[in-house]
Amino acid sequence: MLLDFLGQHDADMIYLVGDIIDGWQLRRDWHWPQTHNDVVQALLAKAQTGSRIIFIPGNHDEWLRSYFGTHFGGIEVMAQAQHTTADGRRFLVTHGDQFDSVVVNAKWLAHLGDTAYVFALWLNRWLNKARKLWGGPYWSLSNWAKQQVKQAVSFISAYEKVLVNEASHGGYDGIICGHIHQANICKIGSIDYVNTGDWVESCTAVGERADGSLHLIDWAAIKRRQRMIEHARSGDPAFIKRREKRRKKKEAA
Repeated sequence: MLLDFLGQHDADMIYLVGDIIDGWQLRRDWHWPQTHNDVVQALLAKAQTGSRIIFIPGNHDEWLRSYFGTHFGGIEVMAQAQHTTADGRRFLVTHGDQFDSVVVNAKWLAHLGDTAYVFALWLNRWLNKARKLWGGPYWSLSNWAKQQVKQAVSFISAYEKVLVNEASHGGYDGIICGHIHQANICKIGSIDYVNTGDWVESCTAVGERADGSLHLIDWAAIKRRQRMIEHARSGDPAFIKRREKRRKKKEAA
């Protein structure tokens, strides 16, 4: 999904907002297939053709924080950055783990939670393979679980407020972050809160239009819509049957 996205999008400025390389997982079980190299090569190719790429390491690739101020093939490694949109708004760009009390004060608990999270992702892959057999769209188990657990919803809300306060104290108009894997663009008070989401659960990114406005790109949803249009145009009987079933279900509700 990420390779597909990178192949269809270009930008003058690209921010990699942390947790690009999962060092925690690599320490447990080294796994680096060719597709991982393909992602790295795609990013390096963009840097070589004129895109400025700033990589802000997160807690999962924190070992790269030893390289602040250096370049890797044209990719700059920075602790944080300031981005000014075309309409003049100033944004603090950061991964955001430094505002997570669990990561800062109880790292063992963060690692324990990460183990459970990795299992959820493994289960999610198999669920989506099964869904794909009958033509079902991509679905995120982790996102669904977060929405069901009140503590998770409360944590996300508290996290957003802490980051907004940080942006306000720094005199910024907004903050762009990642870390909690919950894509969102919203206004909290007078501050614009922007979370880019991730590429293991929701497959999301944030883009800036020519007028300076920011918008959420839900690549998984876009690909689902494209697939539905293709099926509809091809007259796929199975697709038509599923669409009719969904229509009747909505009418019954």
